[in-house]
Amino acid sequence: MRAQPKASHFIDGAHVEDENGTPFESIHPATGEVIARLHAATPAIIDRALAAATAAQADWAARAPVERGRILHRAATLMRARNRDLSVLETLDTGKPLQETLVADAASGADALEYFAGFAPTVTGQTIALGGDMAYTLREALGVCAGIGAWNYPMQIACWKAAPALAFGNAVVFKPSELTPLSALALAEILAEAGLPAGLFNVVQGAGAVGSALVGDPRVAKVSLTGSVPTGRKVYAQAAQGIKAATMELGGKSPLIVFDDADPDNAVGAAMLGNFYSSGQICSNGTRVFVQRGLRDAFLDRLAERTATITLGDPLDEATQMGPLVSHAQMERVLGYIAQGRAEGARLVCGGTRVGESGAFVAPTVFADVTDDMVIAREEIFGPVMTVLDFDGEEEVIARANATEFGLSAGVFTRDIARAHRVVARLQVGTCWINAYNLTPVEMPFGGVKASGVGRENGHAALEHYTRIKSVYLGMGDVDAPY
Repeated sequence: MRAQPKASHFIDGAHVEDENGTPFESIHPATGEVIARLHAATPAIIDRALAAATAAQADWAARAPVERGRILHRAATLMRARNRDLSVLETLDTGKPLQETLVADAASGADALEYFAGFAPTVTGQTIALGGDMAYTLREALGVCAGIGAWNYPMQIACWKAAPALAFGNAVVFKPSELTPLSALALAEILAEAGLPAGLFNVVQGAGAVGSALVGDPRVAKVSLTGSVPTGRKVYAQAAQGIKAATMELGGKSPLIVFDDADPDNAVGAAMLGNFYSSGQICSNGTRVFVQRGLRDAFLDRLAERTATITLGDPLDEATQMGPLVSHAQMERVLGYIAQGRAEGARLVCGGTRVGESGAFVAPTVFADVTDDMVIAREEIFGPVMTVLDFDGEEEVIARANATEFGLSAGVFTRDIARAHRVVARLQVGTCWINAYNLTPVEMPFGGVKASGVGRENGHAALEHYTRIKSVYLGMGDVDAPY
């Protein structure tokens, strides 16, 4: 089982290797097999990537936006044509089941390229009447953007950052997670084949030191990170030292609120999607499931019944519904939280164990009788562990939902639409769902508040984070000077 790329890096339109870099391996988490061996970027590789991006960016920004859009459209078409191959690659690298990657990874990346390809030609400035004089504004590219990806959605994250950056005239140097290094290289090849000029999308590999080198380089105008809150604090602080634009899409401990008038099966299905999809490794997951007491027992019974039917196994088998965690280290971390939940007195409804001996599998796990002060209700676990909490009334659950440092997302299930709108208006989060969960179409802005992040990805909001405004005052008469 091999997925060895042509080289570790992609710079200035070509594959690049530098064996002086620290070696590391990509491991298939379902079996522990090494599927690729790569080298982290050396300072020379990082400098080469940034130099290529800097040299290519000005000409790219000067092109008509419709020209940039045509290239991104072609790339989206290529991605869709190769969706299966890209999905298999993502499954090998992440361990996510092929059933999932076929519809959620490269496909959503292609959606992003297509959306921003169409958005680019619509971007305009304003004219401002000032009597005899006038002013106007221009939308300008920022320059070189550094993207730092996470390991849960490698291809999607790369596209969510590259698509708006490239559409609006920027160049990109992207560092994927060292745990999932492969699909960004495949994206770079597709963009090049679609006609993207050399130097505009570069991929450099490595861990935190490589990301820090990118963030700290004066040639980088903007930083976009998807990652954990601790990593976000470091990157955001470093970006601030250079007064750089920054977008931080970080972690969460999101509330999913189920009122007793909700459709039970829909609410259970959403809770399962919001905790077990991608083996629970999604930042926006609704891991604090607040269920009103009138529905609690029926909710838990149906949840346990449906969870028992989830098929774990070989992620390359399309019948598999849930794969392993991304690594054995992540598995041990999740099992540690499960042990802590038991020790704190939460009631284990189902799961709670490792599955098998070779892969990083953890059974889908549900805790009930959870209280707000328990560690499993306060900290981001990033695994298939759902905590179910009881509540009585609307005011109570809103206060408890907001009592966290996080503010990424939230969900509300109820047949009372007036109540749904009333509740989401008071939740301190960046993204909400009503009678749905974890649907993130590229047309909709996505991001968090509080410790969960700064800025937004996708939708029209992305324009604010990948361009800057230049104001121009046009004097039409003589200068009125008092001296």
